[in-house]
Amino acid sequence: MEMYRSHVMICKGTGCNSAGSERIAQNFEAELKKHGLENEVVVERTGCFGLCALGPIVIIYPEASFYSQVKPEDVEEIVKEHLLKGRVVKRLLYAETVAEDKIKSINEVDFYKKQVRVALRNCGVINPENIDEYIAFDGYKAIEKVLTTMTPAEVIDVVKRSGLRGRGGGGFPTGLKWEFASKSVNDKKYVLCNADEGDPGAFMDRSVLEGDPHAIIEAMTIAAYAIGADQGYVYCRAEYPIAVKRLTIAINQAREYGLLGDNILGTGFKFDMEVRLGAGAFVCGEETALIASIEGERGMPRPRPPFPAVKGLFGKPTILNNVETYANIPQIFLNGPEWFASMGTEKSKGTKVFALGGKINNTGLVEIPMGTTMREVIFEIGGGIPNGKKYKAAQTGGPSGGCIPAEHLDVEIDYDNLIALGSMMGSGGLIVMDEDNCMVDIARYFLDFTVDESCGKCTPCREGTKRMLEILDKITEGKGEKGDIEMLETLAHTIKNASLCGLGQTAPNPVLSTLTYFRDEYEAHIKDKKCPAGVCQGLAKYFVIEEKCKGCGICAKQCPVSCISGKPKTPYVIDSAKCVKCGVCLEKCPFKAIVKQ
Repeated sequence: MEMYRSHVMICKGTGCNSAGSERIAQNFEAELKKHGLENEVVVERTGCFGLCALGPIVIIYPEASFYSQVKPEDVEEIVKEHLLKGRVVKRLLYAETVAEDKIKSINEVDFYKKQVRVALRNCGVINPENIDEYIAFDGYKAIEKVLTTMTPAEVIDVVKRSGLRGRGGGGFPTGLKWEFASKSVNDKKYVLCNADEGDPGAFMDRSVLEGDPHAIIEAMTIAAYAIGADQGYVYCRAEYPIAVKRLTIAINQAREYGLLGDNILGTGFKFDMEVRLGAGAFVCGEETALIASIEGERGMPRPRPPFPAVKGLFGKPTILNNVETYANIPQIFLNGPEWFASMGTEKSKGTKVFALGGKINNTGLVEIPMGTTMREVIFEIGGGIPNGKKYKAAQTGGPSGGCIPAEHLDVEIDYDNLIALGSMMGSGGLIVMDEDNCMVDIARYFLDFTVDESCGKCTPCREGTKRMLEILDKITEGKGEKGDIEMLETLAHTIKNASLCGLGQTAPNPVLSTLTYFRDEYEAHIKDKKCPAGVCQGLAKYFVIEEKCKGCGICAKQCPVSCISGKPKTPYVIDSAKCVKCGVCLEKCPFKAIVKQ
């Protein structure tokens, strides 16, 4: 193996890739060759570093210099100054790493110092398309330990003692699920991985598959040994081409190394796996709908029981966990269940990965111990709200979750606490909202998503969510009436109690949580015909401030419906009855004489 004095690690996750990181990598290779450094410095294309707001990211080791928002034209300077002359290019470094007397390491900056990376441990550290790099970081040691020193029952016992719960949203104890499947007697069993990540703003599973695909292969092999399965499938969104490509490469490499196939590590254990592509149906995140899709049927949920552990894929016992759940498994066996259980809270062990998005400075991926507060995540790790705006709420759990207001910022994040607040952990999306967000509109947005994604199999979800959306549309358009809030609540509770699967059962959560914490905004929309945040166009009103208006007439000339009148050099007037609230006058007025209320 060749030895290099420097490693140039370039993020090739989806975000940085779309921002041009491949061209940056190619420029590095060309510049290194031009200066005769190609045998001294290696360029590695890695997975996500986490701090997506600063992408494209380049980290150079052994110094661990963190270059942020790198452009292809910056590469020549970095190679000449840093790699040729040994002078770090400070102007291109992430600002928080630059101190007066030294360059800080990554782990010293606010975004990283409170994180504990277990599921994300190799993301941004290794080349995910090189199995040797995964092995160099203790890869496949866990499966060797399991196959050569442990019985299936001992494997399940370790997972149970770790306290690991499903990271896909439900939070069911992983070891218990494996135990149910192991006790089901059948000639064939299956292990499935749910990589059909559909929550708006969520990209945790995608990043793990892009940055550390071998960890999922190793974990699924351990699960197969535990329950007696010999075949596995990863059900992945077709919209994740980089993840699919890297997982496919990893599966082929594992077969070549004898880590998948008929005689794994010479132990006689047989297991193989394939990738199956989903077509973007959110409902296929539900386990029975996912199973139906793999079988070639329309992705629709089935009544339970029987549960998949008894009767799953092709009618055989099946276990299904999501990507992040599996990503923890190898580390649990290498470090012990007590190590994993030592992190987190009494009922929520280990760490959780969140995708931070919305009105927050440090958008990206974070992995924190369970029990960390929302305040720590948003204001310390996430860097707070941009432009000095006031925090209003955070949506956790996507369309299935709810909004957590400022009064609960200090609640510890775990499964039970979030449910008690009217939200849920979900897969880990965390969307931050500020004072400029309308909570009625937020609820309408998430419900609109759910209505579109409902499979239509059961009436409560198919029809009930549509009726709820109609009421929300009416309220945001300024047509809300007395009794609409009560009708929303009645429909919400009926849908939660009567829907067939988790999609329908949780669909009303965004509405119920916003009604709990922001009922005054609903009442303002209905009674006062006013959107406090000024978001809902149907309730907007445009006015001319007389003392600011110069009578130039630009607003009248630009108005598409001719609802603005006046004479030159005198204040103009907007006819609210004719105004279609397009906002063109506000945008075009050079004197800021038009306001929106």
